[in-house]
Amino acid sequence: MRVRNVHRRDFSAAPESLGLLLDTLSSAEDRIWPLENWPRMRLDRQLGVGAAGGHGPIRYVVEAYEPGVSIIFRFTGPEGFNGTHTFAVEPRAEGASLSHVLTMDTSGKASLSWALIYRPLHDALVEEAFDRAAAAVGEPLAAPPWSLWVRMLRAIVRRPRARIMTKPVSLQ
Repeated sequence: MRVRNVHRRDFSAAPESLGLLLDTLSSAEDRIWPLENWPRMRLDRQLGVGAAGGHGPIRYVVEAYEPGVSIIFRFTGPEGFNGTHTFAVEPRAEGASLSHVLTMDTSGKASLSWALIYRPLHDALVEEAFDRAAAAVGEPLAAPPWSLWVRMLRAIVRRPRARIMTKPVSLQ
């Protein structure tokens, strides 16, 4: 299945201001990633071409990085996610826009999991990331509230896992 998922938000802030925020992605001073509500983005080294990591079950490697302008990540997992996701800052007549574009081909179970699980969670996460950027440059927040489906999925994901017993239990 061919997927193209685009999020874009316009800001009155200068492109340089948004670019500085973009450059903090995955660092200890990350000012974009909504780590309060989502698995933290982690890379195996400083943001740059070749850095590998991900968030939650999503894995990727930095394919291209132009500081203050754009970052392109290539998916390495989950299986069946074949493509990229990109954060970019683009100048406008007054201010700048921040965009996140996901372009991929899914195969096998990934097609169903994208549609039912990953897409709604992804959309909520990206809009919260844009709100973090807005807060950092003193602009109003605009992310919609989580849908019932997103709240249900998050409840399922956060549910405590059954513990594996290491010793047999006697029933006597």
